[in-house]
Amino acid sequence: MDQQQLLTPFNKNLQLPNRVIMAPMTRSRATNQDKAPTNELHGLYYEQRASAGLIITEGSQVSERAVGYINTPGIHSQAQIDGWKKVTQRVHDKGGKIFIQLWHVGRMSHPDFHDGALPLAPSAINPEAESYTPEGNKATVTPKAMSQEDINTTIKDFQQAAKNAVEAGFDGVEIHSSNGYLFHQFFNGTSNTRTDNYGGSIENRARFFFEVLDAMKKVIPEERIGARFNPSLHGVFGMKMDKETIPTFEYIIKKLNDYNLAYIHLSEPFTDVSDIPYAVTEIAKHFRPLYKGTLMINTGFDQESGNNVIANGYADLVAYAKLYISNPDLVERFENNIALSDWDKDTFYTPGKEGYTDYEKANITETTTSKK
Repeated sequence: MDQQQLLTPFNKNLQLPNRVIMAPMTRSRATNQDKAPTNELHGLYYEQRASAGLIITEGSQVSERAVGYINTPGIHSQAQIDGWKKVTQRVHDKGGKIFIQLWHVGRMSHPDFHDGALPLAPSAINPEAESYTPEGNKATVTPKAMSQEDINTTIKDFQQAAKNAVEAGFDGVEIHSSNGYLFHQFFNGTSNTRTDNYGGSIENRARFFFEVLDAMKKVIPEERIGARFNPSLHGVFGMKMDKETIPTFEYIIKKLNDYNLAYIHLSEPFTDVSDIPYAVTEIAKHFRPLYKGTLMINTGFDQESGNNVIANGYADLVAYAKLYISNPDLVERFENNIALSDWDKDTFYTPGKEGYTDYEKANITETTTSKK
């Protein structure tokens, strides 16, 4: 390939030096009482990866009620804002750009995180999964169906989190409306059985997301907001597809043409869904004709397939997750066709620098054509 599409600049709502995006990944390193990012760990980790066209941080809870995993950093307290300021400064000093992913896990939590209170969700339906608590994995419970007051409070939480992100120096925010968490639970008819304005029809099940988006754009420009979706998620966190799943995402993504977002961020299926009659197996190819704005795609891409999905016109940007764990210089490795380092899955979520900031950058003088 004479010119790698991944390495070409991107200049729409985002002005990026390349199209290699660092995907959001939970890393569970905020081990302090404040659940705040630290300069010595988070700051270094993101700085090391600042050559990405754009960094999207790990999911960061918008409130204490949004928590569902141990040691994840938030964006709802001053200590957290101050911690993130150090991170964004280090990335910007290296010429990078960074968005924060705003997160509420909904029913994928446990009372251990909430002083015994039930997690919040659109409906009182147990996902029959596991929550990663301070005492290890525990079975999820039947959550509390959100009242109108709960919904209103959560909308304000996301709006305030967007304001906090601006204060912390982020270039933008991504709404985590994906992967079986709170927004996705509202979208899906098997997890949302409400009979009010937030349930039943496709329009109603999407309403909460758009109310949050409309609240956020009052405090941060639309072109600094992204949103992530996983249309063919099935069998993960209790999510099940039905005949309205793909039409729901088609409705949402078409409606987002009325907004001037930074991007939409789509995931290819996490699991084999070829035998699911309602599923779409090629997400970028299916949704590209429906969306006029910037489309980011992720899940399972390598250097060659990332270049191809852009060259074929199915996506504008490609997000890489695990490859960015073990290859902080992923852009430079792609540019020089240097072999990629393997990751250690045993240290994905462990405390400290091991498996986090101790992956080495390559010697650029290496001459290998490996494209793992």
